[in-house]
Amino acid sequence: MLPEIIHAQQVILLFKKRGIRHIVISPGSRNAPLTIGFTNDSFFKCYSIVDERCASHFGMGIAQQLKEPVALVCTSGSALLNYYPAVTEAFYSEIPLIVLSADRPPHKIDIGDGQTIRQQQVYANHILYDTQLEMINDSSNAEAIATNERLINKAINISVSQNGPVHINVPFEEPLYNTVVETIVDPKVMDLLKNNSSSIPDSFHKQWSSAQRKLVILSTLNPGVLTQEQLDKLTSDSTVLVMSEVSSNLVHEKVIWGIDTLIAPIEKDDEAIAHLQPDMVVTIGGMIVSKKIKQYLRKFETKTHYHVGNRKAYDTFFKLAGHIKVTPAAWVESLEPSQAHSDYSSYWLSFFKDYLIKRKDYLQMMPWSDFKAFELIFNDLPSRITLQLGNSSTIRYAQLFPMNATHQVFSNRGTSGIDGSTSTAIGAAVVSQQPTVFITGDLSFFYDSNALWNNYIPAHFKIIVINNSGGGIFRILPGDKDNDTFHTYFETTHELDASHLCKMFDINYSRVDDENAFAKAYKSFLEDNTKPQLLEIFTPRLENDTVLLDYFKFLK
Repeated sequence: MLPEIIHAQQVILLFKKRGIRHIVISPGSRNAPLTIGFTNDSFFKCYSIVDERCASHFGMGIAQQLKEPVALVCTSGSALLNYYPAVTEAFYSEIPLIVLSADRPPHKIDIGDGQTIRQQQVYANHILYDTQLEMINDSSNAEAIATNERLINKAINISVSQNGPVHINVPFEEPLYNTVVETIVDPKVMDLLKNNSSSIPDSFHKQWSSAQRKLVILSTLNPGVLTQEQLDKLTSDSTVLVMSEVSSNLVHEKVIWGIDTLIAPIEKDDEAIAHLQPDMVVTIGGMIVSKKIKQYLRKFETKTHYHVGNRKAYDTFFKLAGHIKVTPAAWVESLEPSQAHSDYSSYWLSFFKDYLIKRKDYLQMMPWSDFKAFELIFNDLPSRITLQLGNSSTIRYAQLFPMNATHQVFSNRGTSGIDGSTSTAIGAAVVSQQPTVFITGDLSFFYDSNALWNNYIPAHFKIIVINNSGGGIFRILPGDKDNDTFHTYFETTHELDASHLCKMFDINYSRVDDENAFAKAYKSFLEDNTKPQLLEIFTPRLENDTVLLDYFKFLK
């Protein structure tokens, strides 16, 4: 069964031919032709999620894991505005999404009809491609049919080839619910994608071979981008220091995994930290989490910066010399033995090793706090899981711990907002080949609580909420913290817990208030896969910042 409307058929049939299978639909009337078409074809895997903000992040989580476009289908009016946070995240995280927004006919915009806004170009600054289809009322309108085929194909091609969001606005006139059995059109696939390749400029190799201090930063990457053998080759060069972030999904004994642990204790000692200043910086991956490394490389200027890989190249340190659009693996394989020799790598690896000895002492004496809770969580996480991390404090605490090489780590680091993290993790869990554990803060969790209004949450999905009764990250930042303005408008203190939400959405709930209670609750939480689990860990709001800041002081 198909919608009677011809241009709705074009969308559905072309999506099927192009293999776009996952369709996230939010209920509405104007999008009925698309909903009818997608849900009545067994090729498509359709999901019904009421809240468009949650729906869009859920779809993005699916696309994050499958690395293929996911379609979002909504009605007209404010519905597609609720997609905007996920669209921007997909734009900066380079995740393929296709927004299909139903609309009224152009002549009915701005005449007073309800649920009607100006939908064209609504995502103008954060979209790879935006188009509106022609309304087709007659199958003999060959020109309009050909135009729509070209526009739909172009949108799909751009989303796939450039890894990001596109928007197709689809105007419909009533009646919306009429159906037919036979297809009226047979849309053509066009502009099939070609692999783009790029060479590495000779100027890069000359600079690389002569530089004595080269810093390589591995930020947000999909699992498996570099092999251990390739990391062996990269780290064997005495002039190369490699740092990784938790979201790099790369672990190696000669890679410094704790950037903030290395920099924070000496960041105010210009003489000590000046020794870290590189001649050359190479970044691989998406957005960099560590604010300290960004501030450092802006203050102590590097001579040149190259970005490697197909992800966007940002001039983060104001020294971007080039974007080398080859795979990181191909780049590593292309490197010749360096002509220069130095102690740059060995010095800082030894420096970091000394820190880790002191770190062990601090962790043993550390009181119950956010930091202690994260230590206990990471110590006993099972192997071979997908680990989804919330933003704000969660991702920053995670940066202070070495990652399990069997974990696949993801986080919404495109815009780094707290909105949608839970919805994204649930979407990812639906299609992940491994159990998923999601760690988040209390404000982020409650902000996205509608994420639990979802019929597709796998039984093995697990949520850990660190509840420090407010926005604990603000207590780490400079400023006066002992006044009502700070408590109300920055930290936003509260006395909420997740127990009632879990009861409403049939999620098993456990609460932990101290270290003694943690071990028993955590074991049961990890082992029970009969239905989704939520472990809420309460930590002391007024002590957490002191414990963290004392850690960096202790390492000096």
